[in-house]
Amino acid sequence: MTSFPQAPFPSSAGPERPGAWTRTDRKHLVIWALIGFSAPVPFLFALHHWFPASDSVIALRTELPSKLISAFFAALATWIASRMEKRPMADYGIPMGQAFGGRFWEGSVWGFAMLSAVLFVLRLTGEFRIDGVALSRSEILPFALGWALAFLGVSITEEFAFRGYLLFTAARRRRFWPSAVVLSLVFAAAHIPNHGETALGILHVFGVGLFLCFTLRRTGSLWFALGFHAAWDWAETFFYGTADSGLLGQGHLLNASMRGAHWLTGGSAGPEGSVMATLLLLLFGLLVHFRFPRAIYPDRPV
Repeated sequence: MTSFPQAPFPSSAGPERPGAWTRTDRKHLVIWALIGFSAPVPFLFALHHWFPASDSVIALRTELPSKLISAFFAALATWIASRMEKRPMADYGIPMGQAFGGRFWEGSVWGFAMLSAVLFVLRLTGEFRIDGVALSRSEILPFALGWALAFLGVSITEEFAFRGYLLFTAARRRRFWPSAVVLSLVFAAAHIPNHGETALGILHVFGVGLFLCFTLRRTGSLWFALGFHAAWDWAETFFYGTADSGLLGQGHLLNASMRGAHWLTGGSAGPEGSVMATLLLLLFGLLVHFRFPRAIYPDRPV
């Protein structure tokens, strides 16, 4: 992706020296991390105790509550950070006036379209096939809505964590793109423990991290990325019934099958482990460039 001139981030607390981390910065970061990552642990532990999860198959009854719990604390931590720093949430790329508005739904269309494009190419080459419908008519709507909420929770948790407050804080000190690269590496590393994940799958996750940073840079908010992320996961797990970062979901709409070389089909990682997904990600990055031609995040100098 093309690099753009970097503008310093806005600050409601006055000018700051790039590269200088203050004691206040570190305190806010620790509080944010404790609320966002440590506070939900007892709830998730109890949930796991009550509903033991499989290493490779995820069920809606466990995923929905766990993802909503994680999303709640990620959002709470970000809101508390905004209060501590006396900043609007928009400074972190989360303008609340745009919540679930046009950018979110546009991103959702892009996310679903990109996953569908990957599978369409694999269908043309004979590696992907839809074998039928897996759910009864009465099951389709509950599972569709349940998985949509679960993946909205995933999207909120991961976008707020890797491309919200933390990216803003790091980029104020180390500039936008170096911070985006580091956080995308961490984002990819967080997926390594997933059962069935592959090297190509992890490479794609890293690329997606950069792509979503790029959409933030160009659209000025995370709502496009939130929609894209949620729709991609929903399409993989529920709609097409394929693996998602090495995990299969129960209660998917379609029965689908893959056959062929793992570097092309994605193997156990699912379509995102396919080289086609990485190539189409580059194409969609180019489309974002033309759709949103100017870098507008951050929006004003210190």
